[in-house]
Amino acid sequence: MINNQRLIALTQKVIRVNSENPPGNEYALSQLIKKDMVSLGLAVRAYTFDRDRHNIVATLKGKAKDSAKKAVLISPHFDTVPAGKGWAFPPFVARIHKGKIYGRGASDDKGNLAVCMEVMRSLVEDKVVLKKDIVLAATADEETGSHDGIVPLLKRKILKVKDAVILDSDEFHTIVAQKGLIHCRLQVFGKKAHGAYNWQGVNAIELAAKIIGKLKAHKFPYRKHSLLHRPTVNIGTVKGGDKVNMVADFCEFSIDTRYLPGTTPGQVLGIIKRIAKSVTPRFKIEIDDIQHPYEISTTHPLVQTYVKTCRCMKIKPQLTGSEGATVISFFKKAGIPAFATGFAASGTAHTTDEFVRINDLCRGARVLEAFLKEYCGQ
Repeated sequence: MINNQRLIALTQKVIRVNSENPPGNEYALSQLIKKDMVSLGLAVRAYTFDRDRHNIVATLKGKAKDSAKKAVLISPHFDTVPAGKGWAFPPFVARIHKGKIYGRGASDDKGNLAVCMEVMRSLVEDKVVLKKDIVLAATADEETGSHDGIVPLLKRKILKVKDAVILDSDEFHTIVAQKGLIHCRLQVFGKKAHGAYNWQGVNAIELAAKIIGKLKAHKFPYRKHSLLHRPTVNIGTVKGGDKVNMVADFCEFSIDTRYLPGTTPGQVLGIIKRIAKSVTPRFKIEIDDIQHPYEISTTHPLVQTYVKTCRCMKIKPQLTGSEGATVISFFKKAGIPAFATGFAASGTAHTTDEFVRINDLCRGARVLEAFLKEYCGQ
């Protein structure tokens, strides 16, 4: 049975352990999670792909012969963005005020982490034996791309599960579609000259400005989606030039583009290249990150069971799409059906005085436990 007071105390406990990323300060919290799961008698392993950045995987075995093949993953992350300054409530104290727990990571994603840990404890204490394995993967490095977290866990087939529920969302929102992203840098090359004789040079900054204008004006083709907005392009940084009285021979700007299911990364990059080429032949594109778009059918049993469970418990889950990137996109390549949900407070992630509502945590724990019992079979 879910113990509300224990869940509240656990949420405070994990918030008080600093796990800011960068710099990637997750070791202490990973050991807390590991110790807690070991105390339940679960099979627990730590996996690290960079020094002191452990991912904790705990398994509650099912009773069926093929329980491992039908395993269900529940996965929160436990790194946070840096706390920064200006807090009215200290970021690592986990103070309770008017039904809310304040602290860095309260919503993103330590409240959801505590819920998963409490659900595992409740199932063990109640001696619930399900037909399928339940695998809890508490992961590092989500805030900087998951390169030391969920990505290698999937790529190396450490997580051999049939279905996945990612706990990294707000107020029972159920993310079933997500845009893809491309992060790249477009480098433009010109020719130096004295600023007083600028016609003797080629100004890379001015060329970059023309490319940026064309990129922002371009209407990227897309297939309309009921849960997602149209594609977007954001210019995040611009670097170039040496001195005010010199013609810049180099300029680099970073591009964040989000695209919809039905579009490929190659199509998006092809458009960017054609636009750049229409301004200058002297450019180069450096790709920093590509994530593919993702969607799961709203009629998939995994989604349907979760929605039904919520409604039975008088909660209205909103089926939604994510304009940003959650880790569900990484499950596409692995061929694992996944959706994301969670019990965070909308609009508080990454903010000063981040908080999570206690009532949502307690309801969320009951919903997640009931969902697992239903979907995994008793």
